[in-house]
Amino acid sequence: MSEDSTLIGLVRDASRRLVRDLGFMNESLAGTDLSPSAVHALIEIEAREGITARDLGDILRLEKSSVSRMLHKLALSGDIIETPDEKDGRIRKLSLSEAGQKRVMEIHAFAHAQVARALGRLAPEQRDIVLDGLHLYAGCLAATADDGAAMPPRIVTGYRPGLIARITEMHALYYARTSGFGQRFETVVAGGLAAFCDRLNRAGNAVWTAVHGEKVVGSVAIDGEDLGPGIAHLRWFIMDDGVRGGGIGRQLLSAALDFADDRQFTETHLWTFAGLAAARNLYETQGFVCVEERTGTQWGNEMLEQRFVRPRPR
Repeated sequence: MSEDSTLIGLVRDASRRLVRDLGFMNESLAGTDLSPSAVHALIEIEAREGITARDLGDILRLEKSSVSRMLHKLALSGDIIETPDEKDGRIRKLSLSEAGQKRVMEIHAFAHAQVARALGRLAPEQRDIVLDGLHLYAGCLAATADDGAAMPPRIVTGYRPGLIARITEMHALYYARTSGFGQRFETVVAGGLAAFCDRLNRAGNAVWTAVHGEKVVGSVAIDGEDLGPGIAHLRWFIMDDGVRGGGIGRQLLSAALDFADDRQFTETHLWTFAGLAAARNLYETQGFVCVEERTGTQWGNEMLEQRFVRPRPR
């Protein structure tokens, strides 16, 4: 058996174990009486209130008839509410009922405890390896699910419609999951980003997005004004879960740093949080050095904030 065949066999075996141990072989999932697809549907509806049945089917990769039957059961059980679209009454917008919100909270609590028990068996550096590996593998699986997804994201410069909302959404979802941030964090990100976009016409400011099809899946910006003369502030660097670990972040970061160097900024600064090992490694490979640490509560939870600085290469 070739080395590639052995590796594929080991990955398939690990994938089957994940499916079994997470409970996807059962008729119900996450301590509920719901099917795995229904559990996933509720989580997606919570994350994207007002989503349509069609969009939900695309996300879950389910046929229209399967989505229709599942949503009918969730509506009968009182977990979701279907509201006609204001512009097209044939389209139904989906949201969680009060009972559905409670059920999703219970699902999150069950899954959180399940994953926490597993991660508790690992050293901190092993947890980072697991996280990066899962993101990379999931992204590769998604890229082979259909022909369109096989095309890599393209890097686009400048504002595009929906940019503020989408970058804010990626930040809010990622940091809610990893750091427990809530409404205050999302508000600060949205407000700061909106104000920055009003200054994009100035020479020292720019934003780059990674776009897959028509969807923004990553972003980064250089703010050349808010930290004073000669200093570029690298901001809003975030990747969507589906492409994290696939090299797109490095492309975005390189584009931003090339811009900062071309504009003759003396230094590039960024703020981040302690514990994001993969991000820190990426920053350090690009010449950033951690020069300051301080405890902050401006995001709602107490966090150890870190400031990294990169001098312009000579």
